[in-house]
Amino acid sequence: MSGMTQPRKSRPAIELADYQRLSEFRYLIRRFLEFSQVQAEDAGLTPRQHQALLAIKGYPGGGAVTVGDLAERLRIRHHSAVELVNRLSEAGLVVRDQDKDDHRRVLLRLTERADECLAELSAAHLDELSRIEPMLRRLLDQGRE
Repeated sequence: MSGMTQPRKSRPAIELADYQRLSEFRYLIRRFLEFSQVQAEDAGLTPRQHQALLAIKGYPGGGAVTVGDLAERLRIRHHSAVELVNRLSEAGLVVRDQDKDDHRRVLLRLTERADECLAELSAAHLDELSRIEPMLRRLLDQGRE
């Protein structure tokens, strides 16, 4: 039976307005990401380093973060996360702590310098987000009409 084709699932009709909403949404995301990249570079970080600091600081539940957790949050391979943590550690932005309950686990912690840098970047990002929020809300609300 593997040679038989499956019937195509029906999907709602997509109208020009839907394409326009998706296009505008992607544009706003790209604009925000470009802003973020420039801000990170102005602070002396790569965009990936900034994302890592934010992922560690903003980890759900405020719990301890492992390299594996960081890899998942950034959607990168484990070995790439290890290399990133190495660079962050060498830059004095992240400290590795051995888990007291499980000595095989290494937990990541931001340094004071990283906290200060991240606070500055986050303030700028929140300000930019407040600028594009009305446009995002308008786009999302159009989908409910």
